[in-house]
Amino acid sequence: MNKATIHLAVYDTMADWEYGYVVAHINSAEFQKSPGHFEIRTVGETLEPITTKGGIRILPDMCLDNLSPTDSQLLILPGADTAAEGGIELFVDMAARYLSADVPVAAICGATAALAKRGLLDELPHTSNAKEFLQMTGYKGSDCYIDKPAVTGGNLITASGVAPVAFAAEIFRMLGLFADNTLEAWWQLFEHKDPAGFYQLMEEPSK
Repeated sequence: MNKATIHLAVYDTMADWEYGYVVAHINSAEFQKSPGHFEIRTVGETLEPITTKGGIRILPDMCLDNLSPTDSQLLILPGADTAAEGGIELFVDMAARYLSADVPVAAICGATAALAKRGLLDELPHTSNAKEFLQMTGYKGSDCYIDKPAVTGGNLITASGVAPVAFAAEIFRMLGLFADNTLEAWWQLFEHKDPAGFYQLMEEPSK
C-alpha cells in the first residue's frame, strides 16, 4: 500500500513536546479510520543529525532540498529556540511553497512567528503564543488573530507552544485520521483527562 507522507521539519533546539502527540498517534494504527495510511518522514536542512531542546539526537530521513509539496500531505514546523529570530528561514521558504501549492502547513510556537515575519499570516485566521508575540515581528495580520490554543485557517494550522494536544487535534481533523466521535473521545482523554474518553476509545475505536 502506498502511504501518504507527512513531513516533520527537524532542526536544532526544536521543542520536543510540541510535536510528540502528533507523531505518536499518526505512527500508531490504533483508533485510526484507515490504519497505516500515513507515514512520518523527518526533513533536515542537511542530512546531519540535529539535537532537540531535550537533547535527543535525530537523523533526518531526507534533505530539505529534495522535498516537494506535491509529494506531501502536510509540513509540520515545530518551535525552536531560534525560530522567531530567523533560524528556520529555509523551512519558512518551503512553507510558503506548500501554501502556494494548496498543501497544508502546521506551525506551533516560535514557528508561527517565523511565518508571521514572512507575511504568511497576514490574511489567514491564526493563533500563536500571544498576539503581542507576533506583533513583535512587524507583521500585518493582527486582525486575523484568534485567541485560541489552536486555529485552522484554510490550509494553515497554528498553535500556542503550550497547546500540543490542541495542535495535534487540529492536524488529526485536517487529515481525517480519526472518525469524529473517536477524535472527540481522544480529546476528552488527552486534553481534559476524562476517563470516559478512554472507555469510549476502547468500546468504539473506529466508528
